[in-house]
Amino acid sequence: MEPATTIRSTIEDYIRKQGYTLQYFADISGVNAGTLSAIIKGTRPIAMAQLDLITQGMNLEEGYFYETYGGECFVESAPHWRRLEPFLQRCAELDKLDCIQRVIQQVTDDRSYISELFEMAEGMLERGQQQAARMLYECVAECEKYQHSERLALCQYRIFTLSLGQNQHDNLRAAVHFEPYINRLDEERQLDAIKDLANTYASLRYWDKSFSLADDLGRKAEIIQSYTKKKISKENRVTAYPLFVYQAYSNLLKANACEWKGEYTDALVYTKKNVDLAKTPNPSDEDMIYINMFNRWTEVNTYLYNLMMGDKEVLPIYVAWIEQNEEETLTALVKIIEAANNFDMDIDHIILKFDNSINSMFSDTASTEGHNEQIKNDQYSKLLFELAMYHFNRERYAEGMQKLVTCLSSAIRINNSNDIIQCVALFERYRSFASQEVEVTYHNLMEEVNSYYEIKKNHGYTLV
Repeated sequence: MEPATTIRSTIEDYIRKQGYTLQYFADISGVNAGTLSAIIKGTRPIAMAQLDLITQGMNLEEGYFYETYGGECFVESAPHWRRLEPFLQRCAELDKLDCIQRVIQQVTDDRSYISELFEMAEGMLERGQQQAARMLYECVAECEKYQHSERLALCQYRIFTLSLGQNQHDNLRAAVHFEPYINRLDEERQLDAIKDLANTYASLRYWDKSFSLADDLGRKAEIIQSYTKKKISKENRVTAYPLFVYQAYSNLLKANACEWKGEYTDALVYTKKNVDLAKTPNPSDEDMIYINMFNRWTEVNTYLYNLMMGDKEVLPIYVAWIEQNEEETLTALVKIIEAANNFDMDIDHIILKFDNSINSMFSDTASTEGHNEQIKNDQYSKLLFELAMYHFNRERYAEGMQKLVTCLSSAIRINNSNDIIQCVALFERYRSFASQEVEVTYHNLMEEVNSYYEIKKNHGYTLV
């Protein structure tokens, strides 16, 4: 049996085959000749900076030796944090996630590194190294799973937010898994956690759950604000936003839940509660940003809820508001077309006015992340469905069918079972108007659905 190739032997073989002297290779690599000699002899460990220089000197790609280095330094021998930290950081920078996974599975036997791994994960998250950070959070959470520590809860919070994506079932699973840990977080940090969880359930259309969490959010924010005697600066506070924002956002979430359940009178009640925002004492410049934001939302949502109750007179005002606030176009168009379908309103002129915006939405469905991505994808599917209904109601069957199969494709992409069922039901109602091309597209999409559920059944997947 041949001995395993080591980094030291590889360097030595390279120098010999190239016909270099040790001094010459030291010059081209930038590593001291005496240090190189000690490394090759095995009397001195290789530091990460030296390994990178040697790799560059041998004209190899960055991180070429990392897998071997991880095995030699942290798997086959006792790890030391002074060497482990730069290794994990460099692996994160080069996206060598397999190396990170292999090493942290080994080092978790030594619980003395748990604090360091957590702090490193926090740093990675700040630098945008999300996948690497998630691995470290999962490692820490696994090591502390029998503890009732705030650090465990914070790890689970980070894992939850990093888990959110396009797949609705995966998002639900992440939400259900995280929820029991909320009360273990610091009181102020709970506000952001509840907000994120409520947003997730809202994107999944679990309106009762979203409403309940929103109510909890407002109550906790009010309690914290009642014993916080002085305003905390942005730099020193734990929360992402000023405390009054969470109370206002609670009302916004509750109004949103009532809206989607068709309870527009109640939605107006919660919306009007935010009128008192302007009375915030001595508002800072940051406060004024959120006060103005919520005031805009209060204004537009008042128009919206009156429109959804059949007040057609408010439609021109609502459209004018959208034209001045393009970021709200997607959500607003969904509600306008829904109102048109409910009250038999002719809005062809509005659809024509926003035709370019609608086409832009259809060609750009994955430009945001996390919560924003969930909301956008959900609204995108809803817009397609309402447009299909609108065209069918006006006997424009070809246009309706095109929007419907696009909606079905979107629903399949984000694994939204409710939208898939709605699309299938609507297609079957108007199937006689489908062209041969649409029939083929629909058949292919349904084969995709069948394949997914066949895989799910064979692997014993559950919803959560």
